[in-house]
Amino acid sequence: MVGTRAVVAAVTRPDAGGTPTLTAPPPGPGAGLGGAARQGFANLVGVGLAAVAGFGLNIVIARGWSVREAGMFFAATSAFMIAASAARLGTDVGTVYFVSRQRTLDRRDQIRGTILVGLLPVLAVGALLGLAGWVAAPALARATMPEAGPEAVTALRILLAFVPLAALNDYALAACRGFGQMRPLLTVERLGRTLVQFLAVAVAAWLGMSATVALPLAWVVPYLLAAVVALFWLSRLVGRAGRQVTRPVPARELAGPFWRFTGPRAVSSLAAIVVQRLDIVLLSALRGPAEAAIYTAATRFLALGQLSSVALSSSVQHRLAAAFARNDRAEAGQLYQVATGWLVILSWPAYLIFAAFATPMLALFGGDYADGRRVVVLLALTMLLATGCGMVDMVLNMAGRTAWTFYNAMTGTVLNVVGNLLLIPRFGILGAALAWIVSILVTNLVPLTQLWWSMRLHPFGAGTRTAMALAVVALGLPLGAASLLDATTPVLALVTAVGLAAYVAGVWRWRRTLNLDALRALRRGRNRAGSDPAAQS
Repeated sequence: MVGTRAVVAAVTRPDAGGTPTLTAPPPGPGAGLGGAARQGFANLVGVGLAAVAGFGLNIVIARGWSVREAGMFFAATSAFMIAASAARLGTDVGTVYFVSRQRTLDRRDQIRGTILVGLLPVLAVGALLGLAGWVAAPALARATMPEAGPEAVTALRILLAFVPLAALNDYALAACRGFGQMRPLLTVERLGRTLVQFLAVAVAAWLGMSATVALPLAWVVPYLLAAVVALFWLSRLVGRAGRQVTRPVPARELAGPFWRFTGPRAVSSLAAIVVQRLDIVLLSALRGPAEAAIYTAATRFLALGQLSSVALSSSVQHRLAAAFARNDRAEAGQLYQVATGWLVILSWPAYLIFAAFATPMLALFGGDYADGRRVVVLLALTMLLATGCGMVDMVLNMAGRTAWTFYNAMTGTVLNVVGNLLLIPRFGILGAALAWIVSILVTNLVPLTQLWWSMRLHPFGAGTRTAMALAVVALGLPLGAASLLDATTPVLALVTAVGLAAYVAGVWRWRRTLNLDALRALRRGRNRAGSDPAAQS
């Protein structure tokens, strides 16, 4: 682990000499929109490529192996993702929050200690979970994949052994975002790991290799490569930040504030991934791996719809932290509303099209996956409401309300788990979808209410309302009518093409209301980023 040693060395080595670097004057409302647009656009391209590769990866797995083998593998990777999220300990939020604030408030002497305070526990917990997963793999396989047999134990052990590396990769990339750096996330995670993972799995499928050893290795080894590069990148950023610091603050003095903030987020982050992945594991345990595979295929369309949310949140998160650090609620509120408008512009057409084309899209996975249609329709329509609330959980976190997000996440998780246990035995994949819908509604509407009650912040600016109206009029109503009339796929395609043309025209007509003028920052390039402290490295 050369990369890990480099980071530890960078965060523990005091540099002599120099004077602290002064940050730029606090910007006024709207000053960060250009940088957010520029980084958001770059993130969108990267996330789009990653989402397409991830979607293609699931198609390759569904067509390369049997439904039973695919279901076993999807259940095993869900267990891996839950364990990796637990190992992160919520530091993906904590490091962005603290490093962004420390840079904004010119407290760079605290950055080394902050990185170290998060890094060492992630290393320790990740290693413990990997070891525990290896020992407990037989019991986990019997509980979650009773039909899979001994091969499930091997697949689980291979995947869980890489949990520490996955957690370190996520931690390092989150810390880079705290420095205002999006390039590591784009190149290492969005493009590098995802594309290597897709190619490796595609080769394994083409060669007809086993789903027990070859497929898990092809899927998980890219995490090793990504972790090494991400940790090296972080070590360079930490070293650069410490060059002009005479006396770094010891890590022990920063541990208390860091973990008081991050601790609640550790549980809520775990709760979020449990909501996203536990239903696959429970379907495998209660209904068999075949239904788990169908449900996984049906819910993968959500990943394509969420790519805009992931891209925008990555570019806005550290700017919100900086705005709240300055106690500038006007700037934070504007970022929240503008980002939500952009999110609706990008995501609502995708979800409406997914709902209309659920049957032909599932056919990409093969004839055995057609039963997932109702799941696609229900979840796609529910995500319209979720994206309309914006990145509400992230806004609460960057405002320092991690205890609230903890309680919200726990409530949503309990409802999801109880709903799955009650509904899956009777309704199968439809029951899992209904349980997830209840959780989505609670974890969006409750924090939305909290934001308004505590800070009078909401996402429904003029841009958001305009984007919603355009999506409904241009695509929602025509596609809904065509679907109710059982229109054929070619007719749906024609309606979609006309609707998209009208939608693009409407977006251009109301581009000022939608704050798309901020995209002019794309043409100005990096030379203008210096005016935004949050964007500096």
